[in-house]
Amino acid sequence: MAGGGHIVMSVLHNVRLFFTCLSIVANALFAGGIFTFPLLSPALARHLKLTQPQLTTIALLGMMGQYPFAALVGKTIDDYGPWACSLAASFLFSTGFGFFAAEIAKTPDDIAAPSKSSFRILAACFFLSGLGTVFSYFSSLFAASRAFPQYIGAASGASMALFGLSPLFLSLLASEYFTDASTGLNVTLFFSFLAVASGTVNLIGAFTLRLPQSHDRGASILDRVAPRDDEENSTDERQPLLPNKPSRSDVQATPVEGSSSALRLFRDPHFWILILILLIILGSCEMIISNIGTIVLSLYPESVSGIRYLASSAEAMTATQVRLISISNTFSRLLSGPLADLIAPLTSHVPDDRSSSLRRYRISRVTLLSGISLLLAGVFVYLELAIRTPDDLRVLSIATGTAYGTTFTILPSVVSRVWGNRDSGRNFGIITYAPLFGTPLFSYLYAFVSARNNAGSGICVGVTCWSFTFWVSTGASLLSCAASILLWRGWKGLV
Repeated sequence: MAGGGHIVMSVLHNVRLFFTCLSIVANALFAGGIFTFPLLSPALARHLKLTQPQLTTIALLGMMGQYPFAALVGKTIDDYGPWACSLAASFLFSTGFGFFAAEIAKTPDDIAAPSKSSFRILAACFFLSGLGTVFSYFSSLFAASRAFPQYIGAASGASMALFGLSPLFLSLLASEYFTDASTGLNVTLFFSFLAVASGTVNLIGAFTLRLPQSHDRGASILDRVAPRDDEENSTDERQPLLPNKPSRSDVQATPVEGSSSALRLFRDPHFWILILILLIILGSCEMIISNIGTIVLSLYPESVSGIRYLASSAEAMTATQVRLISISNTFSRLLSGPLADLIAPLTSHVPDDRSSSLRRYRISRVTLLSGISLLLAGVFVYLELAIRTPDDLRVLSIATGTAYGTTFTILPSVVSRVWGNRDSGRNFGIITYAPLFGTPLFSYLYAFVSARNNAGSGICVGVTCWSFTFWVSTGASLLSCAASILLWRGWKGLV
């Protein structure tokens, strides 16, 4: 009987783990709805007569909705578990996407000027959807890492990769089921679908991601037999928000580790140099991600005001660019971590006297940031000099996704190595506020340059729409590269 009871319990645990995994996958795949904005920006410009600054503001609020409440979302995970974040995401997605679709549906096709009230409602809805994104993403990420603590790197990496594939998955659905060859994407129907599907998926997650409390703190769902480590080594609320490669040394890397005060972090000049680098890299990347749709349209001569352009062709090309960004973002996250470990392994021991530390690395990880900066600068120059057709934008999309994914992948290990593991979650959260300032800076630069060079009332056409923006971005990328050299000199022998 006892043996039979163990078998039944094991089967139940396996069934529960199966549904937990399904929910993790579903949450991650449906979390990236805001990244499909480039697919609908042409329709919003046609149907609602929105200007480029207004389109940029809507997309920007969706992107920025991910950042301000990241600490609150992390606290929710610590106090209640992934299920609570999934429940919150269900409400936010249903409300944000649902009211977005309703506002578009009630707007007549023959309006002559954009409605300020509609613009404000759409912007607020997209901000709610961006907030839902971080709740849903955290729910899948932490459910995966807590369900498989003995494989935490693989579990969290798979969850992040699935999140990276979300725009590809959703854009395929949009192209296959919600796009007409003559009229283009049906935004109302597509966002109604997102409201129902994303809301339902995350609502189910509120039940399937309800891990037992003892497991929420780090034990596997199936692992009830293995003894726990001592309290000192157990996972608590101070565990990093993102997993990173642990150091073998108990000796602290820098004096910042000795205090939990964030003021010590702010007093480190290298912290501000890193903020500048991330502001430029992530800000310029998110500007492209949000506006790739109108960049594509700027290279279609048929989109000149007064001439109906081929909606199906333009939107199909936009969908292709969104997929390329998603695929390159995903593969860069999967490959850049192992690549960094191979070519820039962290030192195994960092004593107080750094001059005598063991240097097992071949190059510094900071040089990867230098490479990313140079990659973006090179692509921006290529864009200015050679890209004149929508097909040519594939290079820009692939480089953007690669730079974006690689930066987010290598950043946690750099942060924890330089400032220690004790508050690496908090430190990582503080540092990732950089795009909160960088993204609007680059996005509004693009929006106002485009609006200034727009001869008609529709989408701006021609390279002048973005030429000045990308020359500025080129200079900023070179500045980022120079700043990374300062970091390399300051952290030489450490990372």
